[in-house]
Formats: sequence, structure tokens, C-alpha cells
Amino acid sequence: MFRPHQNLSDEINRNIIRSEIEGGVYLRDLPDAAKLEVQTRNRHYMVVLRRDGSAWIWGHPEFCPEPVLVQISGSNWGGSMLKTAYLGRGMHMEFRHPDYEGPIITSAIVDIRLLSEAA
Repeated sequence: MFRPHQNLSDEINRNIIRSEIEGGVYLRDLPDAAKLEVQTRNRHYMVVLRRDGSAWIWGHPEFCPEPVLVQISGSNWGGSMLKTAYLGRGMHMEFRHPDYEGPIITSAIVDIRLLSEAA
């Protein structure tokens, strides 16, 4: 369990504790080809992870209406502080798309589900 750090602001300490309470998933802990269903406030994404840290993602009508290979950076709390290789409820997924210069940042994640291979 995270203990607040004296060198971090109260806001950052609160965000880290909140992410542990609300839950999420460390992408590095999942097997190759794990399939995630990520529901944000505005969209429903499907994500298939790859061993090299990249992922196939689809579910956004402009950025990824069809599966596209991206690099998932992690998730943030709506600012510049990134929790790398982690997707957390209440946080915003951040990924790098090959056709766009900057990161794509989603609306807040509402739910994350690991799907079975049969799904």
C-alpha cells in the first residue's frame, strides 16, 4: 500500500492513493495478446496487448475506428503526471498513435475488463 511521500504534493499523494482504491491494471502483468475492454466516459475501446508493449486499439470514430497499432503510455489524472504502463479507473488512458504527433488522451476510464480468450 502506498504511503504518502513528503516530497510530493497533497494532490499527487491523493491521486496515487485514489488510483489504488479505485483499481486498475498494470499492463506489464498481463500476458501477450491479453484483450481488455476499456470503458471511458465517452467511448468503449477494445485493446489487445502485445509482448513488446504496443497494443492494437479500436473504438474511437476518428482516431481508431478500426484496429490500429499504438503504444500505450499509461494513464494520467488529467494533467502531465503519467502512471506508466497502468490503466486505472478514474484516470485518462494515454496512447501514441502512428498518424498523430502528440499523445491521444481519452476521457476518464469508468471500467476495465480483462476478457477471456473466447470473448
